Amino acid sequence: MNEYILFFIAIVPIIWLIVSLGALKLPAHKTCFFTAILTFVIAVIFWKMSFMDAITASVEGIAIAIWPILLVIVAALFTYNLAVETKSMDTMKNMLSSITTDERIQVLILAWGFGGFLEAVAGYGTAVAIPASILASIGFNPVFAAIICLIANTVPTAFGAIGIPVTTLATVTGLDVMNLSYLISIQLAPFIIIIPFALVILTKKSFKAIKGVFWITLVSGVSFAIPQIFIAKYLGAELPALVGSLCSMLTTILIAKFMNKKNKNEIIQHDSDSEVIVQSKISLKQGVLAWLPYILLCVLILIASPLFPFVNEFLAKFSSNIQIYSGEGAKPIHFTWINTPGMMIIIATFIAGLVQKIKISTMVDVFIKTLKQLTKSFITITSIVAISKIMSYSTMTSSISFGLCAITGTLYPIIAPLLGAIGTFVTGSDTSANILFGGLQSEAAKSLGINPYWIAAANTAGATAGKMISPQSIAIATSATGLIGKEGKIFSSTIKFCLVYVIILGIVVYLGGNFVGI
Repeated sequence: MNEYILFFIAIVPIIWLIVSLGALKLPAHKTCFFTAILTFVIAVIFWKMSFMDAITASVEGIAIAIWPILLVIVAALFTYNLAVETKSMDTMKNMLSSITTDERIQVLILAWGFGGFLEAVAGYGTAVAIPASILASIGFNPVFAAIICLIANTVPTAFGAIGIPVTTLATVTGLDVMNLSYLISIQLAPFIIIIPFALVILTKKSFKAIKGVFWITLVSGVSFAIPQIFIAKYLGAELPALVGSLCSMLTTILIAKFMNKKNKNEIIQHDSDSEVIVQSKISLKQGVLAWLPYILLCVLILIASPLFPFVNEFLAKFSSNIQIYSGEGAKPIHFTWINTPGMMIIIATFIAGLVQKIKISTMVDVFIKTLKQLTKSFITITSIVAISKIMSYSTMTSSISFGLCAITGTLYPIIAPLLGAIGTFVTGSDTSANILFGGLQSEAAKSLGINPYWIAAANTAGATAGKMISPQSIAIATSATGLIGKEGKIFSSTIKFCLVYVIILGIVVYLGGNFVGI
């Protein structure tokens, strides 16, 4: 069949997802399940994928959705529910208020700084699920909390999970990881500075919101961008987001404490609809116990990361390679049973629970309650990952990339980030987007006489934009904030920001390609 016709058929599931979530505002679990069936039928009829291959591709997607993606959502929501059950969340609210009572700065600390740190060390949805649930608990509108965390969880994903997306891109393209890391950090730098301002403006729904917090917002972005560029250039892909997010979070907290030191004991009210919380003195012990699950989580993930090879290699023994897909190009799927973010969150929470003297029976009850909350999320996420596997194995994604290359020609650099965004939209993962389109981006650049590093970097940068509209990410956000069924409303809000992001990035990549030689 003609490649152009295949291109238009291949984008049907993507267009349907956009229309059904954005325009029709259908519940995600229904539309994603239907789209999975639609994609299955299209792959079998038009791409001649065998029925058994389509089945096993779907099963592989479901397995990956359950472990590790859904595991992270269950774990993050379990931690939050337990904090509510034990009243630790009230202590956390008061502690955040002691740093600042300004909602704009709280968003910078939690959604931007803390979320960026979680993305850097763990990934897999932790950076959306945990900050969004905390923001909702301290009085923010749950829909706003979900949207703001999705927008914040864009640029950190490029170097998320200790740099896995970039190291994967280097592997599939055969390009040097140091050069790739540096160019990705350069492309993302303007967005790292702009996004904190966007978060502040969204918090108060007005450009006037910047007044009074301009400098702290600027520092929050610059203190992330500059360390990230420096680390990416000289150390590679593993640490840029980790160092950048820590610098941003610490500098923002220090400046906020300085700004708020005269108002420590005031009565705070987030808005006219929020509850009034009287701030009281919290002891160091109370504070540490309240935040202990998150403290232990950070410690466990860092110790188990490649930064500590001995522990990392020992935990790697607790893993399995399982062959699921039956078609051509099939490879065993690697499942890690302990050193995965979801398990780390659960282990950290149970340890913290024991230290806090919470009964094991109480923790088990909360865990079961959490599982019951997430029935619809299970359907949404298993469906969307199954879609990504069917599209990848059937070569539907290759047809999409061919069509975009053929249609754009010499203007290809403008749409290079869009291809990365589509990859993340479909798969929910920057890493998977790089696997899908990284090699193609590099080859397209060479054929056009453009630096392949620059265009490959654009795939990763564009993939960060797609993160905020991925049904998988949105499902994580709605699950964490109790908004299951509201996915369409959130998608409608985030897609506008995604389009602006991709357009600006496309212009940057197009113009920058003229200055970056082969």
